[in-house]
Amino acid sequence: MAVLTLRLAGPMQSWGVGSRFVRRTTRDAPSKSGVTGLLAAALGRTRDAAVDDLAALRFGVRIDRPGRILRDFHTARSVDGKRVMPLTERFYRCDAVYLAVLEGERGHLDELAAAVRRPRFPLFLGRRSCPPAGLIDVRVVEQDLMTAIGTADWQVTPALARRHPPEVSCEWEAETDDGDLLQDVPISFNPEHRRYGYRHVTRDWAHGVPNPHARTAVPAHDPMSVLEP
Repeated sequence: MAVLTLRLAGPMQSWGVGSRFVRRTTRDAPSKSGVTGLLAAALGRTRDAAVDDLAALRFGVRIDRPGRILRDFHTARSVDGKRVMPLTERFYRCDAVYLAVLEGERGHLDELAAAVRRPRFPLFLGRRSCPPAGLIDVRVVEQDLMTAIGTADWQVTPALARRHPPEVSCEWEAETDDGDLLQDVPISFNPEHRRYGYRHVTRDWAHGVPNPHARTAVPAHDPMSVLEP
């Protein structure tokens, strides 16, 4: 068994699950449907192509930097300017950094990694308005999903890593029916008939994540010690 890891970082990301009508929300972690769509785009698959092989990969994500929420009050008109579109609220995660992990067979993951490095279609972080910050760092490692989440180095810059202890939030697909239920397993991306299935996810903390830039403990300051004989 092997895992594919993707460092997902950019000025804005948006990972909606169940957004409808005029309010388009985002989760605080990448969705399986969003990452599957990214991989399908890298492979050059059209929206009406099957994605069963991608959706079958076990998925997990580590939130190395949650970022902050941005609310966009969105207005739009038709191309000819004669028709006003409905006003919408759209939410984004700004300056977030995630480590997405997919578990599967090594040969399949090697193919996906090669596609991400040389994508057929442009890659986006949830929405077309959210391009990644440069090339996506993608790796294939001989590990299981949980080991990869707990042993991969922090994906943030050294300056940010110094501020945090080696403890980050993460979530992964549960192998049983425990945990939260999310409707973000893609069945079809066809614009005329989008369909999504359900999966169970577990959210917890990953302890001991390698953080080579963490500050060492500072000795407690005791100003009275100078008065001691």
